[in-house]
Amino acid sequence: MSPISSPLSSPLSRRGFLAGTAATAAAFGLSATAATTARADTRADTRATATLYIASDSTAQTYNSGYYPQAGWGQTLAPFFTSSITVANHAIGGRSSRSFIEQGRLAVIHQAIRPGDYLFVQFGHNDATTTNPERYTSPADYKEYLRNDYIRATRARGATPVVVTPVSRRSYNASTGQFNVSFPAYVDAAKAVAAEEGAPLVDLSALSRAYLNGIGPEAAKGVFLWLSPGQYPNFPNGVSDDTHFQQYGATQMSRLVAQATSRLGLPISGEVRPVAG
Repeated sequence: MSPISSPLSSPLSRRGFLAGTAATAAAFGLSATAATTARADTRADTRATATLYIASDSTAQTYNSGYYPQAGWGQTLAPFFTSSITVANHAIGGRSSRSFIEQGRLAVIHQAIRPGDYLFVQFGHNDATTTNPERYTSPADYKEYLRNDYIRATRARGATPVVVTPVSRRSYNASTGQFNVSFPAYVDAAKAVAAEEGAPLVDLSALSRAYLNGIGPEAAKGVFLWLSPGQYPNFPNGVSDDTHFQQYGATQMSRLVAQATSRLGLPISGEVRPVAG
């Protein structure tokens, strides 16, 4: 689905766009996931369970079997939590913080989210695409979208927003072998707005970079989607992709997200459990 341009001209004037209720989502042909619907239909107002929603891009997306072994960290996150937590992964490739809103995708989450739930939000990869006006979002605008649409609007629904800095790419200094900060302006903006709004922060940028520095650039090929020709039927010609993950790498990234969540001091922190692999 191609991003849809908005007629609204500024982050502040787009605030009203978010208010989208069922009519907004229906206009874009969107519906909540089956998991989301099931949670909304079955839970009571007072619950020991919660849903963890994910708003993000292709680095967190759930891929079908036709893409195996490609996977996103949102796809592999659920096993790191107890059965009290349902993961509803709404991440979708090619979206920025702005286009995710303009396409009504955040409205779908906000229709279903309930008090006691969580919204983990990670953008930055596509926001930084200056050559694509449908995706590009300046760091300043990105910060305001996080503040108004993802943090404040989620809190208004009684749920807890968790800001996640953009996960690192396989980008490193050839002289030192140390990994570069990917999308530093967006990392800084995410950290700043989380601090300003008192929102929980998972610094996946720093955590993933530390992990990659620990294993080195060559081993990192096994984390990212580096595949040899004929290795997997879905990628017969092979691929050298420094942004997206294969399943092993996605699992390592979701482990970092879960471990960081366990240190946030939130009710969900006690629902993190260790998983081998």
